[in-house]
Amino acid sequence: MYFLYSLLFAVGLLLYVPILAWASLGRGKRVGDLRQRLGLIEPLRTRRPVIWIHCVSVGETQAAQPLIRALREEYPDHEIAVSTVTATGQDTARALFAGQVSRIFYFPLDLPFAVRRALRAIAPHIVLIMETELWPRFLRECHFMGVPTALVNGRLSARSFARYQLVRWFFRRVVGNLSRAVMQTEADAQRIEALGLAAERVCVAGNIKFDVEPGTNIAQTARELAARFSLRDDLLIVAASTHRPEEGIVIEAFKRARRRYNARRPRLLIAPRHPERFEEVADMLARSGLAWTRRTRPPSAEDGRADAILLDTIGELRAVYELASLVFVGGSIAPAGGHNVLEPAAVGCPIIIGAHAFNFERIVGEFVAAKALVQLPETDIERAMDRLADEFASLLADEERRRSMGERARAMVERNRGAAARTLQALAPLLATRGDLRTSVARK
Repeated sequence: MYFLYSLLFAVGLLLYVPILAWASLGRGKRVGDLRQRLGLIEPLRTRRPVIWIHCVSVGETQAAQPLIRALREEYPDHEIAVSTVTATGQDTARALFAGQVSRIFYFPLDLPFAVRRALRAIAPHIVLIMETELWPRFLRECHFMGVPTALVNGRLSARSFARYQLVRWFFRRVVGNLSRAVMQTEADAQRIEALGLAAERVCVAGNIKFDVEPGTNIAQTARELAARFSLRDDLLIVAASTHRPEEGIVIEAFKRARRRYNARRPRLLIAPRHPERFEEVADMLARSGLAWTRRTRPPSAEDGRADAILLDTIGELRAVYELASLVFVGGSIAPAGGHNVLEPAAVGCPIIIGAHAFNFERIVGEFVAAKALVQLPETDIERAMDRLADEFASLLADEERRRSMGERARAMVERNRGAAARTLQALAPLLATRGDLRTSVARK
C-alpha cells in the first residue's frame, strides 16, 4: 500500500517538475532549498531532546508562536526545530523565531529516502504537526523509528474530510500512526475519529490562533507605514490575503463606495496572499484609474496622496491592521476557504468576508452570531461585488457601527484565549517520555 503511494507520489512529482520550473522562472515563485527537500539537512548536533514543529506556510507558522513560546517556558532543556513547506513560510519562520529555535529548514518530500535522511539529521524526540499536514510516508517512518507524532491546532474541514473518505481504507492506517490529535473543535475531533484515529488519542483544546500576540516590532512598523503613506487621518480599507479575482472585485467595490461617500477620503490597501502575484496586482492597479503606489517603491511625496497602496512585502500585514478602518479578509469570495480573521479582530477591526469560509467554519459562525463580522452570502461574483460595495459604503459612513463591530470582534478573541496552555497539557505525557530517542533514530 505504501509502496504504491510512494510510486504515485514520485510520478506526480516528476510530472510537476516542469510546472514548478515555469512557476519559479516565469512567475517569480521560489522553489526553496532542493537539498533540504531531499532530506539533505545538516545534522542537529545536540544531546538535548529535540521538538520538531512542522508548519505548512505563513498562517501555520504565525499560529505556532504561542505554542513555541509556551514550549520554551515549560521545557527549557529542549531544542526546537521548525520546518515549513513554502518559501514564504521559511521567511516568516526566520523573522519570527530567529534566536528562539535551533533550526529552520524545509520539510522533506514525502519519499522514503528523503524522510529518513531528515529524521536522522534532526533526530526528534517528538514531532508536532500544525493543523492539517498528514503526510503518509512521514508519519509511517516516524512510527517505525519510535518518534511520537501529534497533530496540534488540528482542523479537518467537511470538504477535506469528504476527500479523505474516498480513500478511507488508506487514511485509517495514516492517522493510526499519530500518537495524539489535539483538535480545534468537537467537529474536527469527530471527523478525525471517523477516519480511524482511536478516540482516546483525540482531544479538543480550541484554536491556538486566539493566543497569538502582536510582535515587538508591530507598533514601530505601523508608525513607519502611517508616516510614509499619511494614513493617520484617512479611512483605510484593507483587503488582506486576496486571491484572484478578488483584487478586481475589491478595486471596483472601493471605487463605487468612494463615489457614494464624500465626507472623508477613503483609501485602499491590497495585500495579495501570494508574493508571485504582486506584479499581476500591480498591473491591475495601474489600469484601475486610481492613483496608486507600492510598499517596495522608494518613498516619494506621492505616497501620501495615493488612493491605493499595494503591500508587496511579507510580514507587515499585522502592522497594517493597526491602521485599518475596516478589513476585507480574502480567500473567501474566491473559493479558497478563507483566511485568518483573528489577527484583525484582535486589534478591533470591523471585518468583512465572502461566502467561502469553510476553513474557519466555527470561528466565522461564532463571529457572525455575535455581530462581530459581516459575511457576504452571495457566491456569484457580480452580486458579491455589489454587496461588498454596499458594505464598504455603509461602514465608511457609520463610525459607531465600525466601533461596535470592532469591539465585539476583540471581545471574541479575548474570550477564546488559552488554547496553547490546553494543548501543552494534552502533550505533556508525550513530552515527558524519556529514552535515548536520538540514538534510536540515528541508528535506524
